[in-house]
Amino acid sequence: MKTAKWNGVVLAQSETTVVIEGNDYFPMEAINQEYFKESETTSHCPWKGEANYYSIEVDGKVNKDAAWYYKTPSKLAESIKNHVAFWNGVTVE
Repeated sequence: MKTAKWNGVVLAQSETTVVIEGNDYFPMEAINQEYFKESETTSHCPWKGEANYYSIEVDGKVNKDAAWYYKTPSKLAESIKNHVAFWNGVTVE
């Protein structure tokens, strides 16, 4: 079981994650939506496509753009469609 935590709260938990480039991508249905706020930030990966971001908010503290996902990943990255990965202080164990 993989668990993503930040600020003492479980953000996501799943027995099945997809690992790409050392990042665990959690299925969208495994995240606790109450902590996720859409961000306007995007970035581009040459082989995965355009990433969109969520900021995480727990107990009034915000971790800007701490989670990302690919709405429409490239064919090479289809395995992470409808999945979310984390960084910026979010621990995954």
